[in-house]
Amino acid sequence: MKKITTFIFLLSSIISFSQMKGKITDTKGKSLPFVSVYLENSITGTTSNNNGDYNLNIEKTGNYTIVFQFLGYKTAKKNVTINKFPFTLNVSLQEEQVSLDEVQINSKENPANAIIRNTIANKNKNTNKLGKYTSDFYSRGMFKIKNAPKKILGQEVGDLGGGLDSTRSGIMYLSETISKITYQKKTKKFKEHIVASKVSGQDNGISFNQADEVNFDFYENSFDLAGKQMVSPIADGAFGYYKYKLTGVFYNKNGKLVNKIELLPKRKNDPVFNGFIYIVEDDWSIYGADVNVSGSQVGVPMVKSLHIKQNYNYVPAIKAWTLVTQTIDFNAGMFGINFNGRFSAAYSNYNFTPNFTENTFTNEVLSFAKNATKKDTTYWNTIRPVALTDEEVSDYKLKDSIKVIRKSKKYLDSIDRKRNKFKPLNILTGYSYDNSYKKWSVNFSSPIENLNFNTVQGWNSSLSLNFNKRLNKTGKGFSTGVAVNYGLSDKKARPTGYFSYKWNNTSRPILNISGGITTSQFDAKNPISKFWNTISSTMFERNYMKIYEKSFAKVSFSQEVINGLRLYSSIEFADRKPLFNTTDYVMFPKKDIAYTSNNPIQPSNFNSSFTPHQMWSFNLGASIQFGQKYWSYPNRKINIGNKKYPSLYIGYKKNFGSGNSNWNSDVIYSQLYQNIGLGNWGRFKYKIKGGLFLDKKDIPFMDYAHFNGNRLLIAPNSNYLNGFLALPYYQLSTNDKYGELHAEQNFKGALLSKVPLLNQLNFHLVAGAKGLFTGGNKPYSEFSLGLDNIGFGKWRFLRVDFVRSNFNGQKQNRVLFGIKL
Repeated sequence: MKKITTFIFLLSSIISFSQMKGKITDTKGKSLPFVSVYLENSITGTTSNNNGDYNLNIEKTGNYTIVFQFLGYKTAKKNVTINKFPFTLNVSLQEEQVSLDEVQINSKENPANAIIRNTIANKNKNTNKLGKYTSDFYSRGMFKIKNAPKKILGQEVGDLGGGLDSTRSGIMYLSETISKITYQKKTKKFKEHIVASKVSGQDNGISFNQADEVNFDFYENSFDLAGKQMVSPIADGAFGYYKYKLTGVFYNKNGKLVNKIELLPKRKNDPVFNGFIYIVEDDWSIYGADVNVSGSQVGVPMVKSLHIKQNYNYVPAIKAWTLVTQTIDFNAGMFGINFNGRFSAAYSNYNFTPNFTENTFTNEVLSFAKNATKKDTTYWNTIRPVALTDEEVSDYKLKDSIKVIRKSKKYLDSIDRKRNKFKPLNILTGYSYDNSYKKWSVNFSSPIENLNFNTVQGWNSSLSLNFNKRLNKTGKGFSTGVAVNYGLSDKKARPTGYFSYKWNNTSRPILNISGGITTSQFDAKNPISKFWNTISSTMFERNYMKIYEKSFAKVSFSQEVINGLRLYSSIEFADRKPLFNTTDYVMFPKKDIAYTSNNPIQPSNFNSSFTPHQMWSFNLGASIQFGQKYWSYPNRKINIGNKKYPSLYIGYKKNFGSGNSNWNSDVIYSQLYQNIGLGNWGRFKYKIKGGLFLDKKDIPFMDYAHFNGNRLLIAPNSNYLNGFLALPYYQLSTNDKYGELHAEQNFKGALLSKVPLLNQLNFHLVAGAKGLFTGGNKPYSEFSLGLDNIGFGKWRFLRVDFVRSNFNGQKQNRVLFGIKL
């Protein structure tokens, strides 16, 4: 009975999905992809696929007028009488005859400039007509590769999901998304509810094809494309970036005159487009866009070219033009892998008079319907608005069958056997053993990778053994491990261990337990890395890193309690002991340079340091992201912040139980951070930190407030807002009140792109300012000017800064090099 019921259900689904279908070509028989197909006087319809095939969902027989619209081709109307389904209608579209015959040229002004000025002046009027709406959204994404190498830098590439043929060519990635979007212009808000999502060969089915990610609105002055703010050809200040040329006009199906305008960038490396924009005369609305941009312009050198094509349809009810289709085509390559791709999108079933309430928009901007990622083939065949090509059908069938095999215990065990083979060299390079079927792994680290040098331990390294177990698909799991660090000079082994447990990926409650014996920098923020301390010590005899020994036990817990508020807490017991230099080894000794002591307060004192003691430390903190937006995925929550507001961290730390009340301390501290996009002017970032010791006492030095300094020629880290570029380590550490300010403006290409010759280099100008204010001291300040995005072609990972510092009237100039990996 159950099988009969299922069969009847499937049959009824197929019958109810009545449709007309066909193929769309040009007059030479070439297939036209992503042609807009809809019923006349509506924007409800579909689009053709990459092969020009389309399916239009029509449920009732009768007389219809079908409209076929595609940028660059004449719009076609076909009157049909449908008596039965399926109904086939093939269409051939003629290229649009663009002519300048209708244009009266005024020698006083470029006619294209006048059109663009009118379009800019009417942007608000036109977008107000589209001020709020709901819409259905469909997107398909595909990456294809040709002649993929078997190895990259010695590492196996694999079969890239199983879609490669004998020439190692084929589909790397194929996905689809169907969703409902809701938009409001005034007090701009946007949300998307994904109804169905599918990725070829994957179980989770979460695709990249989200509406907000491809919301390229040319009516905005700028919009984000691959992390770069691109200047619209109809931006308020567009004439500073573009020249325009009217190449022709034509009349659309309703007799509206459409202007085809070529976009001519004034400077090669500006974040601008070349190509064409189509403007409707008198309405001064966008009819279509057909534009290109290079990878260097969007800051993604591996992308060779990126092409965006948009089609708009007229909505009589609101007398406005609205976006109905969009394609994004790109070519990219690196490390011998060259691939191309297309993300296509279709908007339909617009409702421009929705009834929004105060609960329509929340901080949840993306959500998934129940089982949205688990829809079967039958469901997709009945709901998919754009037909699959034969190649796409084959890829789904192939990878879905491969997926079943690759989830099996037999297959996973066979892969693990190959991957888990132990080689003698693994003793030095590290080793990992995986049980993919049961979702656990064991690994031990490489002693070579952990090798470093300091003047206390000499050359030292760590060996660690770790176990990881995933308990479910929603983020529940744990990891545990032990490690032993051994110094060749002080001849001492220091063992540590940890246990970490996470309950889910939504509020992410995480428990950490750790303990053992370790060496810790006096500044727990680790202002100098072990790697750079090794280089500066062994090659230049500069032992900047100062450490002490800590035997400890620590428990910490953190969790997001409500959206935008995450709490952190920890308690630690530590037995602290001083350490002293045990070696003066250096590769290239110099007569006038010698190591300093391990005492950060008295660098010349080699015989004494702090008094050994024990201390309990309790920390309680909260990170607050005001107005935090988030995505609700089926198995996790992703916080995306809110660009309008800064993030705030506030904390309290209490040290107690030392046996000496003068060594106990209480400090409150905070941090404010914001990253502000300034459109064509790049990005401005700032970070403000401050703290106050409730009672100024002679506490142990490691409990002071320390500030990340730097004495290297290399910038300390990739985050230039976390520390100072020229401040000596520990120079201004304090047990009193303090405040620090870090600000940086990256102009991207806004300034240098306008300088002849320099604009060919595509460097980015960066300006920074820093200040440090501590109780009892004069302010310390730094100002910097630098160049970012330095390199050639696809390799742009260098930054150079000139820094001028000032403290107590003493000025110092330095040049620092930064490496972005």
